[in-house]
Amino acid sequence: MPNYILLCRYTEKGIQTIKESPSRLDSVKDLFRSLGGQLKSFYLVTGQYDLVCVVDVPSDEVLAKAVLNIASKGNVKTETIRAFTEEEYRKIIGSL
Repeated sequence: MPNYILLCRYTEKGIQTIKESPSRLDSVKDLFRSLGGQLKSFYLVTGQYDLVCVVDVPSDEVLAKAVLNIASKGNVKTETIRAFTEEEYRKIIGSL
């Protein structure tokens, strides 16, 4: 399954309702499970971003659906990066 890294920043709305953030995280986990994926890792971080999530999903289309669903709530803005595992990396480099 493809892996993705979601880089998230709280919006003003997200900060104003920060105490609801843990329940929103539970909803995001449920969303990924319902779409056949998984939120593998979650981190509260310092610096340019507020949150980092590592997710597995069956396809780019499923990822787009999930990210649009999350963003539509207005609590975070997201940036998505496709991540390749070490095995995938070795296969790509080996085919050069």
